[in-house]
Amino acid sequence: MRKIFILDTNVILHDSSCIHQFKDNDIYIPITVIEELDKFKKGNNVINANARDFLRNLDALSSDKMLNGGAPIENGEGTIAIRLDMELDQKIKENFNEITPDIKIMNIAYVIAKQHDFKNVIFVTKDVNLRLRARSIGLKTENYNSKYVENLSDMYTGLKTIENVGADVFEDLYAKPHETDKTRLSPDHEFYINENMILKNGSKSALAWFDGSTETIRLVQPQVCYGVKPRNAEQAFALNAMLNPDIPLVTVSGKAGTGKTLLALAAALARKRYYRQIFVARPVVPLSNKDLGYLPGDVASKLDPYMQPLYDNLSVLQSHSNEANSESKRIHELIEEEKIVITPISYIRGRSIVRVFFIVDEAQNLTPHEVKTIITRAGEGTKIVFTGDIFQIDHPYLDSQTNGLAFIIEKMKGQKLYAHVNLEKGERSELAELASKIL
Repeated sequence: MRKIFILDTNVILHDSSCIHQFKDNDIYIPITVIEELDKFKKGNNVINANARDFLRNLDALSSDKMLNGGAPIENGEGTIAIRLDMELDQKIKENFNEITPDIKIMNIAYVIAKQHDFKNVIFVTKDVNLRLRARSIGLKTENYNSKYVENLSDMYTGLKTIENVGADVFEDLYAKPHETDKTRLSPDHEFYINENMILKNGSKSALAWFDGSTETIRLVQPQVCYGVKPRNAEQAFALNAMLNPDIPLVTVSGKAGTGKTLLALAAALARKRYYRQIFVARPVVPLSNKDLGYLPGDVASKLDPYMQPLYDNLSVLQSHSNEANSESKRIHELIEEEKIVITPISYIRGRSIVRVFFIVDEAQNLTPHEVKTIITRAGEGTKIVFTGDIFQIDHPYLDSQTNGLAFIIEKMKGQKLYAHVNLEKGERSELAELASKIL
């Protein structure tokens, strides 16, 4: 049966193409949403671009029917209509004292639902608090999840362990050219391209990865980058992928303290001669969802608290080298010469990403649309590394199933140009690992 979906502002800011996700049903846009989008249309952030994009698309669909029954969406995908403000329903007046834009949007949804006996009318918002308030007055609500990972328990880790590997396989791997045909392993094993593996036979073990271009299993030899030596197998796999010039897209996931950002920075510095610049960026998600304008000072001082973890990791790299060492001094010079650029992700927008080693930290706080925007802007010779913890979300409208990092891992696995490693063991300190496990 045909349904009516009423969209909140945050749905549009999350995905400007959202109106194409509701098939042949009817979509209502409250006029308050249009007013809120007007406030977001100026700026360089992805949400600003989404606001502009949606308004342009809506203008292209505009007709007399937009306010009278609904204008058809192209390809027969249903209709879209704008709903003007409505008098506050008595139930809204009784339960909500402050009439905010959220309440005005919810009121329009409630009145429309009431007109249809609360059948087949659904209020769509990514604001969990607003969903709870809407349900409290009898509205049917849904979160907007057009792009999400269905089963986190089966999330691709980029690693498998294979037991009872023949001794001849170990001989091949440790002799030049450090590779063996995949058929030498059990035929029951299927591999994703660029998947890592721990091969075991009794007390023997080896680290390897599957090279899909040659259909061979290749040895992974732990490498030292800028004084950073892998402390476990997963870290060795992560460095191997990040140093491989034939893999331009890498994701590294893991809980706090597993070394994600440190390893990415070390790999970037080790490969810096092949790149024009090193970009290190992270999304700015202020606490309590407050804008940066709430903080005192100029732009630099406002952003410093959010970028400080990146500087901390650079300091660790410097401490791994002797202070008189040229590598340590070179990091200072690279920052001063803007060969290393540390910035919020929104400030990368509009920059040329050609021959750049691009590290995106805390990628779990990006939407699927944002990570797609970043990847599709990668020029010739660019390598992109996304790091983050899909279970530590600071973004108010994302969760472990809908964030951009989880989306990349799910959709890109098995692609020739992509590799993923999940880091499990914390290496920050024994205390940090203990706290991560039991607190």
